[in-house]
Amino acid sequence: MKRNQSLITRLIISSLAIFISGWILPGVQIDSFMTTIGIAIVLGLLNITVKPLLVFITLPVTFVTLGLFLLIINAIIIGLADQWISGLHVSSTWTAILFSFLISTFTSWMYKWGDR
Repeated sequence: MKRNQSLITRLIISSLAIFISGWILPGVQIDSFMTTIGIAIVLGLLNITVKPLLVFITLPVTFVTLGLFLLIINAIIIGLADQWISGLHVSSTWTAILFSFLISTFTSWMYKWGDR
């Protein structure tokens, strides 16, 4: 049975996923855990506002690549967050792609683990 996740719970789960992903990847530098909370908030806002527009604009490319272009869109979102948050430093585009992939993996794993 699925539980309804509160906003605070989602923020904590996203922050933990960002912190763990940043700790694992050598090309990602996060200054503090408080910075991860800010990153989670900014990524959430970018995913609500900018990402749907990027997905709509690049829909033909996403269709042709069978959805793999969404990894590039996620890297763009990470790059925007990197520009806006001074405590986040991502070294390259490939690191941003891996970082977004790890965040998604850890977040979904934590949600599934919490539903048990």
